[in-house]
Amino acid sequence: MMVITYAAFCALGLLCIGLQYWAIKTRREPPVGNNPLFLKFQRSYFLAYFPALLADWLQGPYLYKLYSHYGFEEQQIAVLYVCGFASTVILGTWAPLAADRFGRKKLCMFFTVVYSLACFFKLSLGYGLLLLGRLLGGVATSLLFSAFEAWYVHEHIETHDFPREWIGVTFNKASVSNGVLAIIGGFIANIVAEWMDFGPVAPFMLAVPCLLISGILVSSQWNENYSAQKAPFKKTCMDGLQTIFTDPKIFLIGIITALFESVMYIFVFIWTPVLDPGHPSLGIIFSSYMVCIMIGSAIFQLMVTRKVPVRNLLTFAIVTAFIANVMCIFATHHSSPNRNLAFVSFLIIEISVGIYFPSMSYLRAKLVPEATRRSVMNWFRVPMNLIACVVLMLLHHDSFRHGNRLIFVTCSGLLAFALAGIVMFLAIVSRENTQTVDKLIVSEAEIEDIEEN
Repeated sequence: MMVITYAAFCALGLLCIGLQYWAIKTRREPPVGNNPLFLKFQRSYFLAYFPALLADWLQGPYLYKLYSHYGFEEQQIAVLYVCGFASTVILGTWAPLAADRFGRKKLCMFFTVVYSLACFFKLSLGYGLLLLGRLLGGVATSLLFSAFEAWYVHEHIETHDFPREWIGVTFNKASVSNGVLAIIGGFIANIVAEWMDFGPVAPFMLAVPCLLISGILVSSQWNENYSAQKAPFKKTCMDGLQTIFTDPKIFLIGIITALFESVMYIFVFIWTPVLDPGHPSLGIIFSSYMVCIMIGSAIFQLMVTRKVPVRNLLTFAIVTAFIANVMCIFATHHSSPNRNLAFVSFLIIEISVGIYFPSMSYLRAKLVPEATRRSVMNWFRVPMNLIACVVLMLLHHDSFRHGNRLIFVTCSGLLAFALAGIVMFLAIVSRENTQTVDKLIVSEAEIEDIEEN
């Protein structure tokens, strides 16, 4: 399987470069955000943010492999993953509010300390310490994707008084760079873990210096900022819940989000035990997944510039993921597993993820009021993580045989329900015939804003 792994990575890399170049060439918008002061401020943000992102991606390819290397069974590893997911959903609501109250700079620095501790706990062979490390990792993940962006938005608007539309420029650059860093992270992890033979714990230790650099830059270069408005936690949650149940379109978007992204979370766990018996390079496989996401993103951009409705792209992404999961059912048959077919199916799933995220981001930006969007997103994450946890725990119980294959059967069922949700969503849109939602065609001027939302 080693040959197909490297061949796929090279072929996908060339395809990604071609599609990304084509997507950039098709966008003829005049450049914005070229103000020297803005570019300087942007660089100061990226210098601290990118090492934190790289530290996160370095840990992706070998997490399952590390636990397996320590001799833990798949059921025990599933519990570790579930604890990470649970801590993320429990603290995902708290993290933005804590950043607003205690200071975003402090929370960003706290992130680097907590994530470093989580990495050091990976050195332990004790299950309890590894469990604690997963809990800390969930806390850190919540902070990474809330505190840093919140700090930037406040500084951009309140301190520097730059135009609001330039926020999208920064976040779009950050999104593209995040994809590149993910590819690089997987490649570096593969080098230290396999080529240099330091073992699966090496990428986690390499993440610590990245976190240290990020923490030093945040501490020395960033100003502290706080939220000017501190809304009560209960009121924020109830306003978001009311928004979801008031508008059936938002309710359906939430269902689709929970179903699709729970499958994605399950995939984060399942891909390693399916492919690892073939002794592939896990870091290269991980980088290939990230390349596929960028391919999906480029396909989305190419399609929207040709006025393809976003609802069609979202439907295509869900259908593609469903077909790929059905392929996985056949690829993981207990008597004759086909790992090459499973690998190809996984690549297709990641391409669908690359199309899904910008499509869903655009729909949420159009449908969910900005005042309650953060609370609504937090509510969406609750069933998403709950589904992922239940599936991983239930189908790895001793009473279930062939758990991994059953997981793909379950994921196919979840995506089938997501397809039913998008059909109902389209039916409501067709009946209402609303101007803002019926066509859902992205103008060129709006492509930059999709990543911001």
